[in-house]
Amino acid sequence: MADLFHGITLIVNNRDRDQLDTPQQLEDKVRNKLVLLYFGARECPKCQGFAPALQDFSNRLMDEFYVERPAQLVPVYISQDQTEEREQQYLKTLHRRWLYLPFRDKYKRELLKKYSIKVIPSVIVLKPNGEVITRNGVAEISTMGVDCFKNWWEASEVIDRNFLLAEDFEDWTWKSLTDSLRQLKYKVKKTGKEKGHET
Repeated sequence: MADLFHGITLIVNNRDRDQLDTPQQLEDKVRNKLVLLYFGARECPKCQGFAPALQDFSNRLMDEFYVERPAQLVPVYISQDQTEEREQQYLKTLHRRWLYLPFRDKYKRELLKKYSIKVIPSVIVLKPNGEVITRNGVAEISTMGVDCFKNWWEASEVIDRNFLLAEDFEDWTWKSLTDSLRQLKYKVKKTGKEKGHET
């Protein structure tokens, strides 16, 4: 996944605006994690409407108030703002663990083209190997909230599952009544044992 940002500087949305600009820093940041690319802009009315759901989603996954450990998710804001001032105003509404590209970075255009982004807001979620899990992240976050992360994580087939919501510490299960639907939607392949026979 670090290859997606090879040679690119990512900035952490914290007070110090720390920069991740070496291959090792990027690798450490994204290793074994899902990457969420959010294409949006402060002045976009639909983005403004989506903002509360996105803020709640990211806070509940990354803020210590809700979780013992932050989720294995790297959210990256791909700003489509017209000015750097508007970009910075929007970043103030996002959790400090968000990353973003420098305002004038032309790589934003490459990402728009790579993922065929035609409208904003758009959310693309990627597996650790770079494969797309979903291109419909806006609708899923809006309708399912934090539950869609569980589906993405299961679909990613990453082994290290250390994500828990505070209220889910008891009776936690990754399977749900919607598991079969999720498997169809995200094309999760069952192993031979799950199918009832050895491979």
